[in-house]
Amino acid sequence: MRLLQSLSRGLIALDILRDAQGPMRLTEIAAQLGVEKPNASHIMKTLVAAGYASQDESRRYLLTPRENPAPSGHSLSEIISCKEKVRPALEALVRTTGECAHLAVLVEDRVWYIDKVNSELPLKVDHPVGSLSPLHCTALGKAFLAFGDAVVPNEMPPYTSKTITDRAQLDAEISATRERGYAIDDEEFSQGIRCAACPVFDQNGRMIAALGVSGPSVRVDEARLKEIGDQVLATVSPPIKDRTEI
Repeated sequence: MRLLQSLSRGLIALDILRDAQGPMRLTEIAAQLGVEKPNASHIMKTLVAAGYASQDESRRYLLTPRENPAPSGHSLSEIISCKEKVRPALEALVRTTGECAHLAVLVEDRVWYIDKVNSELPLKVDHPVGSLSPLHCTALGKAFLAFGDAVVPNEMPPYTSKTITDRAQLDAEISATRERGYAIDDEEFSQGIRCAACPVFDQNGRMIAALGVSGPSVRVDEARLKEIGDQVLATVSPPIKDRTEI
């Protein structure tokens, strides 16, 4: 099975922590991973942000007591399996839309990007794998609010002039998302960027991930955003409607 390198190393890092006699320093983890210290730091920060690892008062790393950081209760192995099975859909969407495609999972009150396929166009959107984004102003986040186990956050800070910060307005947007089948980000998180995202369900009908396509607003106007939303929905709708295994 072809794994994304950073996720593969993240799994190895978890095994290293699991086999350790106690908390480990970053230099020790880097040595066992066979990577430079900055690379190891990025991996460990991602695991900490996702809830799989923590740091003690000496900034040494150790496993957290829980195995599943996300409210949906999906394990890391289930998430990686989903990533592998959805990868062809990401690649297909980039071919048909010309824009970047991303896959994210829910981690507490944020979305965590676990895979992406870049556009070949010089002007494109890039959300690095391992980065985290808010729920209330991203299409991926709003997909989890509409179809998954995510809870509307108490605080909804503005990121642009279009960010929804009112609970009633966000509730209405969530209802509209359920009606259309996909969520949108109309320059709400980053000025000049629009996105459409759909839920991805597991074999039990529970949302495990969100799949989105993002592009610059100079190419993606409101009409084009709807077209992209329909394309994303058409790409993932068979597993959603039939609840086939992801």
